[in-house]
Amino acid sequence: MFRDGFTLLTLGALLCGGLLSSSLHAEPLHKQPSGVNNALAGLRVQVEDQHPFTHFAYIPAGSDLTTIRFEKATTVEVPVKIRYTTDTNYCAELALFRDPGGSMECPSRKTESATTAYEVTYSFRGEELSSDEFGLRHSLFQVHFRPDELVSIVRNALSNRKLSRAEKASYFTVRTSRGYMRQVVIDEGQSNFCETTLRDALWTLADPNCQDRINYKTITTPSDYITVRVDPIPAH
Repeated sequence: MFRDGFTLLTLGALLCGGLLSSSLHAEPLHKQPSGVNNALAGLRVQVEDQHPFTHFAYIPAGSDLTTIRFEKATTVEVPVKIRYTTDTNYCAELALFRDPGGSMECPSRKTESATTAYEVTYSFRGEELSSDEFGLRHSLFQVHFRPDELVSIVRNALSNRKLSRAEKASYFTVRTSRGYMRQVVIDEGQSNFCETTLRDALWTLADPNCQDRINYKTITTPSDYITVRVDPIPAH
């Protein structure tokens, strides 16, 4: 009897030990996080430097340059580094379903670091557009300066509420220029276009054996934008 009892205890211990061993081996697999590596692999992060202190602004070429007027100068925080995070899996889903609202987050944009700047705002009258039924042509542009780019007399003047707009404007100079741009266009004189006719609502070649011969050339034309440069006057 003792022998039978010992045998039963031994079998029970072996069974319990086997179950315990199976549980111990299965537990790490159960607790292992799922999808972490895939999620991290789908993220792409890029940090870009910003250059807000160029003193330049660009306005449409049809703008009235005589209407450029100083509006205000305030201290603001401007980004100097921007972090772009792209979730490739999420963006691929948005592209698949063409979600116009969600596509704004591909990639997501976040300020990585910022610095204090003086923001100087000007107004001007832009070119009137035929699509603007209200005829609103009032537009704004801003340029930014580091605090150390403005001498103390200028900083004091900008913070003085008693000074008029014209007095504050006198601490800056505004210069405009219009550059040129190069573009590739069809050389009409060196190109040959086959004659076509409209038949049954379709354009067809008058001569089926004709082939278009198109040549291109590079031309220089005035830019579509005017460069506005704003500089502080060192001292009065």
